[in-house]
Amino acid sequence: NTGNGHSLYWCSAGLNICTSGSATSCEECLLIHPKCAWCSKEEFGSTKFITSRCDFVENLITNGCAGELETPKSSINIVENLPLSSKGSSLTLSDVTQIMPQKISLNLRPGDKTSFRVQVRQVEDYPVDLYYLMDLSLSMKDDLDNIRNLGTKLAEEMRKLTSNFRLGFGSFVDKNISPFSYTAPRYQNNPCIGYKLFPHCVPSFGFRHLLSLTDKVDRFNEEVQKQKVSRNRDAPEGGFDAILQAAVCKEKIGWRKEASHLLVFTTDDVPHIALDGKLGGLVQPHDGQCHLNEANEYSASNQLDYPSLALLGEKLAENNIHLIFAVTKAHYILYKNFTALIPGTTVEILHQDSNNIIQLIVKAYNSIRSKVELTVWDNPEDVSLTFTATCQDGLLYPGLRKCEELQIGDTVSFEVSVEARSCPAGNTSHSFTIKPAGFRDTLEVEIAYSCTCGCMKQMEWNSSKCSGNGTYTCGLCECDSGYLGSKCECEEGESGNMYQNMCREAEGKPVCSGRGECSCNQCICYKSEFGRIYGLFCECNDFSCARYKGVLCSGHGDCHCGECKCHAGYIGDNCNCSTETNRCISNDSQMCSGRGNCVCGKCQCTEPGAFGETCEKCPTCPGACSTKRDCIECMLHNSGGLADNQTCPKHCKDEIITRVDVLKTDDQHSVLCVYPVNDCVMKFTYSELPSGKSNLTVLKKPECGSAPNALTILLAVVGIILLIGIVLLVVWKLLVTIHDRREFARFQSEPYFYTSDATRTGGLWTIA
Repeated sequence: NTGNGHSLYWCSAGLNICTSGSATSCEECLLIHPKCAWCSKEEFGSTKFITSRCDFVENLITNGCAGELETPKSSINIVENLPLSSKGSSLTLSDVTQIMPQKISLNLRPGDKTSFRVQVRQVEDYPVDLYYLMDLSLSMKDDLDNIRNLGTKLAEEMRKLTSNFRLGFGSFVDKNISPFSYTAPRYQNNPCIGYKLFPHCVPSFGFRHLLSLTDKVDRFNEEVQKQKVSRNRDAPEGGFDAILQAAVCKEKIGWRKEASHLLVFTTDDVPHIALDGKLGGLVQPHDGQCHLNEANEYSASNQLDYPSLALLGEKLAENNIHLIFAVTKAHYILYKNFTALIPGTTVEILHQDSNNIIQLIVKAYNSIRSKVELTVWDNPEDVSLTFTATCQDGLLYPGLRKCEELQIGDTVSFEVSVEARSCPAGNTSHSFTIKPAGFRDTLEVEIAYSCTCGCMKQMEWNSSKCSGNGTYTCGLCECDSGYLGSKCECEEGESGNMYQNMCREAEGKPVCSGRGECSCNQCICYKSEFGRIYGLFCECNDFSCARYKGVLCSGHGDCHCGECKCHAGYIGDNCNCSTETNRCISNDSQMCSGRGNCVCGKCQCTEPGAFGETCEKCPTCPGACSTKRDCIECMLHNSGGLADNQTCPKHCKDEIITRVDVLKTDDQHSVLCVYPVNDCVMKFTYSELPSGKSNLTVLKKPECGSAPNALTILLAVVGIILLIGIVLLVVWKLLVTIHDRREFARFQSEPYFYTSDATRTGGLWTIA
């Protein structure tokens, strides 16, 4: 390859990505890779080889195509870039800017990534609209009592943060249908009938909008004091219905465009979610629209199912609303999980009687204002975006689109990289929006695509450059029907088929082996950066032979038409097998130390346990100890056969000898060797090191036994004889006793010993 760094980089794996793409037009070339360019010059390349018009810029210039290159790049144009504001509350709120730039246009070439920087600032004293949405089920009665003067106290605290604060109020219970509420006739006007703890309450309702956003906080107190609790049948509440209506009914709620929108949702129980409505026969999904009637009540409560989390997240983000879940401790984990599914949402723990609601709201507001998170709307499928955040610590955070722990007035920036993966059908344009979560400010991004070449505007119909039989465009001829050839100089039909067949090696094979073009009756081979393509039918090349470790013919042969021709001294399909045996000769002049075979110039050990370049290492082989003994005698005592013939340095160059007083023999990786020395015994251990050397550990002195003590031996012999004599006497006495007892027993058993004729005279018996 004759290109510079870019070409070398993309060819490092042995492949030029531009030329290997086989692009036949300028548009196809642009889609291969953003580094590829197209040469539109008419006379380009040689007559013997076809030089690819699609290549790296450096290669095309080297091949003589300077000045007529099609190589569009991705570009950015900033359309609107107003500076960031420092303060929010002013006479012209529409002039407040919290994101910069506000509008840009991109011209993207597929694969060519480009980037731009977005800056975001939370301005000081920004207007705040806060809508308080309260659960008025029976369990919230004590909470209602505690917030009757909430408006005044909350306004005092919020005005420490902003001089422009408005407050609104709404309430909810649940759908007034079974099984969610009590629907029997006796409960129509008072669902608390029969409930001893609290016998009077108002009928259940879905959602009521009670007070539009206003800076007259006394009205908030008045509305709260008018409210009475209700009673539903099951534990979950219909709060998600209320959240959606508060978000989408912008006109009735009174959300200002130029303000931060806070929706405080207070409850002490879990919510109903999508599909729960089927229990009451509601099968129609929520449509995400506003359904407040003239009385400001949710009119579709008994017709539509509860909204899904996805729909809630979409509508809250669409209307720039920060949702604050103020829930009791028992349900904190559940609502914390909801925040992961609904962007821009926070959750705080509400005391059982809501006495911490003001501190909770202020804390949540400060938490919201302490972070900036970018969201993307309407991102085209073929466009990929990556973000890198630069927060207040000045460090880069790749893949992150959020910064936290910010102070009011801090500015953070995000590097946004944009890449088009392909060209859209019809070369249409697209757009998407980048918006900080909960902000009204947005960055509009318009995208156009560089998928066509400028040279196509100079198209020549029936051009003389194409023999009058085709259209000349971007340096190539597109032949009319019935004509062939690079200049459309040949006709199809019988003669055309003859031309094509003369460019085939055999019937059914590709024209010019797929490596060239047939110009009437002759193959013109493609030019390749890898080497030469040649042959009558372009069937041969000098780069498609077998490789070894990525090297063609192992570097020991030449490639001829797909076959390696090995140099002298090498054999094999890829010439990687050496016929030399010098490296297989061991120090003792044997082939592989007599423990293996020499294959392709390297020893392959066949003796079990043998290893090393020449199989010289073999701790378990017979004779291993004697070989190491020779080195010990030679190196330590300058004796032995190796010392005599002065071959010690050669044979023992890999031996490391260590002398010790006490030899450890319990190492399982070492071999213990013993040999006699002058009526004594010399011991050493032998092990192989990972470096290939041998470690020999030798006793400093041979082990010699001491002379025997004559008196000890004499006493031992006498003692043994006496012991043997005593044992024999005991055995003899035992045998005699046994024999006598047997004889006496036999004597007593004889018949004459008991006859009746026997008489006793004096002290004797007489037998008559």
